[in-house]
Amino acid sequence: MESLKSMLAKVDASRRASIARQVQTPLAATVRVPLVQLPLWPQTVRGVPNAVLRSALFGAIRRGRRLFHQRVPLAAVEGVTILFTGPRLDQADLDVWEQCLHLTRHQGLGGRIQFAAHGFLREIGRSVGGKDREWLKGAFARLTSSVVEVKDGNRAYFGSMIQRGARDDTTGGYVIEINSTIVALYGSDGWSQVEWAQRQRLKRQPLAQWLHGFYTTHAAPYAYKVETLHRLAGSENAQLAGFRRELREALAKLSAATDWGCEIDANDLVHIRKIPSAAQSRHLAREVRRRKARDSTHRATG
Repeated sequence: MESLKSMLAKVDASRRASIARQVQTPLAATVRVPLVQLPLWPQTVRGVPNAVLRSALFGAIRRGRRLFHQRVPLAAVEGVTILFTGPRLDQADLDVWEQCLHLTRHQGLGGRIQFAAHGFLREIGRSVGGKDREWLKGAFARLTSSVVEVKDGNRAYFGSMIQRGARDDTTGGYVIEINSTIVALYGSDGWSQVEWAQRQRLKRQPLAQWLHGFYTTHAAPYAYKVETLHRLAGSENAQLAGFRRELREALAKLSAATDWGCEIDANDLVHIRKIPSAAQSRHLAREVRRRKARDSTHRATG
């Protein structure tokens, strides 16, 4: 008959194996949540909700110490409201969030995405050394601790930017989950495709990157006042004159990276000339048809 010592050893081995499996799948859900499919955008772009890009949520701010906000209203275009709790987020944090959404688009929101730190860092244009690995840990901590309340027309979302995650510091592996309800901000026309190569050309140029995201959401950009962009970008430059100088430099870099026409006129209005994407061209065509239909109805009933 098997000895008591042998039986206890088998039980102990089984227990260790069970613990090991739990460590390897730290985010195993006790309740199965239906996966939610994001729009399937191409590899060369990143699909981002317009409300995020048309606001100061990921501001044009410099690296360094971050203010911590407690349910503070952030600047946004008309029709969008954002209340924010957490450390200020910058354009580098947006790179991380966009890449997480990009990886999630095939697996479904609410599911787990798994990746290695070095591959993730390369995809967002950063080095794979120890300094950037530590920075990535901080970026995930900021995104997980940031809670937003976003309303864009009839679309609304409240929750964290990243729901939760786990990390293996030996292998550099990550497991991340994004709340499935964030899909509410997308809809059929609530998001835009950010050209990733263009954004990467503007790396470490926070205002130029913010402008790129902001104007990506506009099929036919109209003129904004310099002071309006100063507010929407969440600029830390207290002086409008100083921001205007930064803006001129950022617009020149934006034009070089995209071939868009960019200028500030004598009335302090910013003009952007760009060719709309295929999706934006279809949107503009729909708007023209709707306008013609409305005009026809008014004439018939007038």
